[in-house]
Amino acid sequence: MASKKNENILHHLKKKNVKLFTLFFVVAFVFLIFSKLSNDYKQTIELKVNLVNVADEILVKNDSANYINAYVEAKGFSLMPFIFNNSKTLDINAKSDVTLKSNNFVFDVVKHKYLIESQLGSAYEVISLMPDTLLIAYSKRASKIVPVTFKKTINYAIGYDLKGEFRFNIDSVKVVGPLEEVNKIKAITTEELVLNDIKSDIQHIVRLDVSDYQHVEVFPKTLEVSGNVTRFTEGIIEVPIVITNQPKTIVINYFPKTVTLSYYVDLENYDAIKALDFKVECNYAELEDNQTFLIPKVVKQPSFIKHVNIKQKQIDFIEL
Repeated sequence: MASKKNENILHHLKKKNVKLFTLFFVVAFVFLIFSKLSNDYKQTIELKVNLVNVADEILVKNDSANYINAYVEAKGFSLMPFIFNNSKTLDINAKSDVTLKSNNFVFDVVKHKYLIESQLGSAYEVISLMPDTLLIAYSKRASKIVPVTFKKTINYAIGYDLKGEFRFNIDSVKVVGPLEEVNKIKAITTEELVLNDIKSDIQHIVRLDVSDYQHVEVFPKTLEVSGNVTRFTEGIIEVPIVITNQPKTIVINYFPKTVTLSYYVDLENYDAIKALDFKVECNYAELEDNQTFLIPKVVKQPSFIKHVNIKQKQIDFIEL
């Protein structure tokens, strides 16, 4: 019995020793890794050049030549991200960091060593850079500025309408593409904005439509549109008629002397409307042979009213 008990104790101690050995082995291995990673190493990092702030009409050719090889020295910890991928993106400002030659951006690598060091970070010491000068090929497309046309189908709720005009963040855009296609474009239309039962302010972003052009891009690609929507009501007012271009040798009598106008106005301006805000004219010079009536037209009205309508479509007259 005592012998069996001793065997169990011995087995337990062996098992405990194995666990301790494993723990010490793992700790030693971790210390070894940390010790190795704390050492300085040298490595070549491939910097892929990314041009920023490039003009819209410039098309940069992305090929294998747009790279810089940076031979650096750094701690193992800093070089760990490059174990499986030894490349990094280097941003270069096309407006300030390069010079222009025929069909090429020229980047002086040595001169801009500070730029490379700043983007790599202080953990890396740049030993050398290849090549000394980098040529980045590009092609230039045709471009021009054209106006924007807003396409919309907006149905307002009963008693509501747009107050004033729509507001836009831009009124024109740059179109870029092959010369033949660009020359055909006179304006760019937005995709249609469709809204129904609107009774609150409008605030939308709509895309510009270049679907009719295969190889054309537009900058910017969207238009911001906004408008104030408020309650409207109908107003009615009597306005005197003015006869224009009547020959001095002709005397006429016409009836009626006034016309009734109906209009749509926002509630805020309803009480401000007066007859003097309108002007209705009949142009005698527009008479056709044997015509016995004049056509009234509204030639002056407040800018904030909508849908002005003249109840009397004809003004009868006789020559005296």
